[in-house]
Amino acid sequence: MRKMMMTLTLALTTAAFAQSQQAAQSLLDQGRWQEAAAAGAALNTSAGYALAAQANTMGASVTALDARKPLFNKAQDYAKKAISLDPNNADAYFELARAQGRLAQYAGVFQSLGMAKDMKVNLDKAVSLDPNLAGAYVGLGLWNASLDTGGLKGSIAAQQTGANKANVASNFEKAFKLEPNVNRHHLEYANALLVQGNKTEARSQLQKAIALPAETYWAKHDQAVAQAMLAKLK
Repeated sequence: MRKMMMTLTLALTTAAFAQSQQAAQSLLDQGRWQEAAAAGAALNTSAGYALAAQANTMGASVTALDARKPLFNKAQDYAKKAISLDPNNADAYFELARAQGRLAQYAGVFQSLGMAKDMKVNLDKAVSLDPNLAGAYVGLGLWNASLDTGGLKGSIAAQQTGANKANVASNFEKAFKLEPNVNRHHLEYANALLVQGNKTEARSQLQKAIALPAETYWAKHDQAVAQAMLAKLK
């Protein structure tokens, strides 16, 4: 009888956690990122902290420029908490890498290169834990594109980090194959292509981002961003 009660309690606890995680995800999908971050962190689980990290990074994209860095720092802290609770959480390593990528924009040249190396390690870890994590391939595509940009600066960055622009397209293709209906992937590919100076293909990717269905707050936001970028490229 006692064993049966323990099993029932565990089942109810698991169900409650799943519902709470789902509720936090629903808040994020609605664009209520502050509430989503708070709800995710309150779960005190690896998955919850990973979602809180995601919420802060995504929320920064709709926040004033001078208020973004603290959100990226918070996202980094949440991701590290997620990893400490579950070293096998692929999403947590991806969110840590994503936060590091954003924070590198505020760092000096040498510090940013060090952060770029850490970012690559975390993206590779995410892929090794979950080969079907599309976002990690997008991250790898952007990582190679933003570092191997040509010229003296790009050559130094590529030499120091191992980045190679030849790896950009292949990583994005993996993401498209895994998640063909996510417009953010095409938007990010357009960003990578623009860094590489390929405006023609960037236009094509922006058009694809606009054409895909947008159901969540963030998908609609990305669609609007893609439309604005395309208008400027014409």
